[in-house]
Amino acid sequence: MRFSRLLNVVDAHAEGEFGKVVVGGVGHVPGDTIFEKMLHFSRHQDQLRKLLLCEPRGAVWHNANVVLPSNHPEADMGYIILESTEYPAMSGSNTMCVATVLLETGMLPMTEPVTRVVLESPAGPIRVEATCSNGKVERVKLVNQPAFVYHRDAKIDVPGVGVLSVDIAYGGMTFAFVDAESAGITLDVSQEATLYELGQRIKKAAAEQLEVAHPENPLIPGITNTSFTGPLLHEEGPDGEDMVRSVNAVIVSPGRLDRSPCGTGTSARLALLHARGELRPGQLFRHESIIGSRFDARIEGVTTVGPYHAVIPSISGRAWITSLNQLVLDPTDPFQEGFVVGRPWAPEY
Repeated sequence: MRFSRLLNVVDAHAEGEFGKVVVGGVGHVPGDTIFEKMLHFSRHQDQLRKLLLCEPRGAVWHNANVVLPSNHPEADMGYIILESTEYPAMSGSNTMCVATVLLETGMLPMTEPVTRVVLESPAGPIRVEATCSNGKVERVKLVNQPAFVYHRDAKIDVPGVGVLSVDIAYGGMTFAFVDAESAGITLDVSQEATLYELGQRIKKAAAEQLEVAHPENPLIPGITNTSFTGPLLHEEGPDGEDMVRSVNAVIVSPGRLDRSPCGTGTSARLALLHARGELRPGQLFRHESIIGSRFDARIEGVTTVGPYHAVIPSISGRAWITSLNQLVLDPTDPFQEGFVVGRPWAPEY
């Protein structure tokens, strides 16, 4: 056999959201930090993102992560996150997949009942606490980098819709939050096509009409996702505490549904709820996706990021390994970087 590329890949999903984890075959990626490595990868090795995520080896709902050594003094390992149209600074579901893969494959040592590791994401170090039993990671809790709100109740003009009120918040990616009912949307999988189309249209309008720039790292992308939110419900939590629960649907570019409740979206929503006085530090927030999966989240503390009041979010969820494989590229294959066909790979609005 003669291959021009061979990658060792562990497939996993976190609460339904697919995340490949590339554990070998990439080689050295220059950069002092994982953010610098991500920039180099995006500029010089983007063909690997296309190889992993585009057809015929991937699909629009796939994500991938490249595990790399970290130079951070506290980190056990680093990882670059690859998505359909961007390299995000952070992803909660992908972090859960990476942590689960590293521990269950033995790349990092597992200690039962709790393993604590630090993973360097492009956004910075992420502290992970994995609950483990019989060699299985049963739950992953991660403490994200700070989340904050750029705009509250901002009005944007959405072509074909009219004026909508949106909130813009950052949680590792930047989201336009829209109350689903006010947008005439039902949060149900039967509405998937409408959610895709309107989510992309709202994202584009918000990005064009509202100024967004990360105050500490201007290279972090601006508004790239839309979150349609359901009402807040106050219920009794698992320990008898006052819990806030809500459903949401996150539309990820180029126009597809995040199967999980979305970890960075959950982080950003924690910041928004705190800014509105609707969630206090330490209070349990249960975020649900429209396929019924859920993340449990809390505000671990408050801080500032540049001029913005911010929260320190924690999110917990479950991940499972689904396959171990070697992705190979034959030099005679006409689709060296994969291909895309039609919707939902269509050009953005």
